[in-house]
Amino acid sequence: MIAKLLPVILLIVGTAVGIGAGLMLASTPAPPAEHASGDNMGDDIDHPDEESGDHAEHEAGEDELGPDPNREYIKIDNQFVIPVVERDNLSSLVVIALSLEVKTGMTDKVHLYEPKLRDAFLQVLFDHANMGGFRGAFTRSDVLNPLRTALREAAQRELGKGVYDVLIVEISRQDV
Repeated sequence: MIAKLLPVILLIVGTAVGIGAGLMLASTPAPPAEHASGDNMGDDIDHPDEESGDHAEHEAGEDELGPDPNREYIKIDNQFVIPVVERDNLSSLVVIALSLEVKTGMTDKVHLYEPKLRDAFLQVLFDHANMGGFRGAFTRSDVLNPLRTALREAAQRELGKGVYDVLIVEISRQDV
């Protein structure tokens, strides 16, 4: 009797777990209809700043799922090779490929300033290596986030505020 009920019980439990996981991983629900259509008739509270936030950006044509049309991505042509020195000996080499997220129309400026940009990036990467940033689990977010911030600040010093972010596209370490 138990042998016949076991598959049915497992089927019910499996279905319940699947539905529960689906509900937990489901995307956020759509905004209420009154806010999506811009109708605030049911809202008794005055919201003077409502149009100046994210809502105004969505009305400007920004697609939530697509890239921002006011930004473009520029790949830095060559990879960066950073030596990691420990106790006066070369212990490993780190190879990093970077891209820039910039304001649309900055491609020519990025290519024009690329030698100065590479120099600034290399200095940041060498400093990171000298502080031990490429030892151990160097791909953890708490290790890479300060590096990204320092690279972004270096790019903004060279190119101006049109640089939104520096993206680490590839990173690898080869121990010698």
